[in-house]
Amino acid sequence: MNIVQPALPPLSPELIARFRGIVGDKYAVTETADIAPYVTEERGLFHGRSPLVLRPGSTAEVSAICKLASEQRIALVPQGGNTGLVGGQTPHNGEVVVSTRRLDKIRDIDIASNTMSCESGVVLQIAQQKASDVDRLFPLSLGAEGSCTIGGNLSTNAGGTAALAYGVAREMALGLEVVLADGRILNGLSKLKKDNTGYDLRNLFIGAEGTLGIITAATLKLFPKPRAVETAFIGLQSPAQALKLLSISRNEAAGSLTSFELLADIAVDFSVRHGIDIRAPLTGKHPWYVLMELSSSRDDARDTLEAILAQGMEDGIVDDAVIAANLGQRSAFWKLRDEMSAAQKPEGGSIKHDISVPVAAVPDFIAEANAAVVKLIPGSRPVPFGHLGDGNIHYNISQPVGGNAADFLAQWHAVNAVVFEIVLRMGGSISAEHGIGVLKRDELPDVKDKVAIELMRGIKAMLDPQGIMNPGKVL
Repeated sequence: MNIVQPALPPLSPELIARFRGIVGDKYAVTETADIAPYVTEERGLFHGRSPLVLRPGSTAEVSAICKLASEQRIALVPQGGNTGLVGGQTPHNGEVVVSTRRLDKIRDIDIASNTMSCESGVVLQIAQQKASDVDRLFPLSLGAEGSCTIGGNLSTNAGGTAALAYGVAREMALGLEVVLADGRILNGLSKLKKDNTGYDLRNLFIGAEGTLGIITAATLKLFPKPRAVETAFIGLQSPAQALKLLSISRNEAAGSLTSFELLADIAVDFSVRHGIDIRAPLTGKHPWYVLMELSSSRDDARDTLEAILAQGMEDGIVDDAVIAANLGQRSAFWKLRDEMSAAQKPEGGSIKHDISVPVAAVPDFIAEANAAVVKLIPGSRPVPFGHLGDGNIHYNISQPVGGNAADFLAQWHAVNAVVFEIVLRMGGSISAEHGIGVLKRDELPDVKDKVAIELMRGIKAMLDPQGIMNPGKVL
């Protein structure tokens, strides 16, 4: 998908040389083949272009880049692991890419404060491992955790599979270090849980997708590492039954319920069919499945999970279930879930939505959306799955079998209109955890409170008066 906007003036050789002088020749990428991985995201949905990719190794270098860009009115696109799903990290119109991958230092781990301060280019999986090394947990967990970065997670306010218990990325950060558009450095790397000294500037930049500044470091919350983790894969008849099971689970497990994923049979089938070394956990097929996990500091997680499943079977909610017998089986359950997005690709064109509605409305949303989408495009195949405990459903639609992918994808906006109407009528959001980027930018003014849009534009104008920070994204 190519985003057409007014062309930017070409970057002169003199300016390229000045930017190169900031990061060093080795870390200024100018060859087309070397730039290619930075201008196309992994699904191939968005294709951009850039004359220059800068790979700074320090906050000071990021500051110098922004200062020069501000002086010369050069547009910048911050980029972490390039795993975003809405085109927010792509240089659509020839902007300079500022890759934060070399900002990869763990600056501090404070066990007493339960915090870890790290730079924005630290890969999420590395942050998880560093926390585990000191017997702590950093609970943010995503399918792309092997390549996405902390800065990208915060810039998009990532959610993930553990948000039910720990919240989204915004709730896992105590402080930020941010380079502003003019090169000034906002030093807010606080470890404090209580700090009532004025406006919470941190939250301006979390979820802003790099449009207000470049996050260069963060102080993250750590948690006690669970002593027991138990995982179950469950077959049942409907989202309504899954909602009943969620209620039982919350009552029985309380805070130890860390994940509760709702999976349509078609999503499971795609993963088994197209994934590598993925098998269906249950012997029989079921219309819907739940992948749930309990994490506890005590050794009672297994008993609690068995009690939940027993109650579910007694109430006629659970048709079949299996509890992971070891770490390998637990990993297999999660691999099946994590491969669901990639497994749709071999099925042809896929129109994707990342929506949220009140938890109680999820069954009605899925039923209404399925009917509306199939009516609009006969033969289309809804593939809903996601975080039922948060009301966040990845509502994807695969093209009809044997259909033409280009013709199907040409109906993206028509499908959006149908799905978003239902979402908004139910009091939901068109973006639960992936952000706005360019994919949903044009819809945002129609679904967001008008005063909120005015305030967002005002904040953007104040912090980035020349519009050089990730232009054309979000607003």
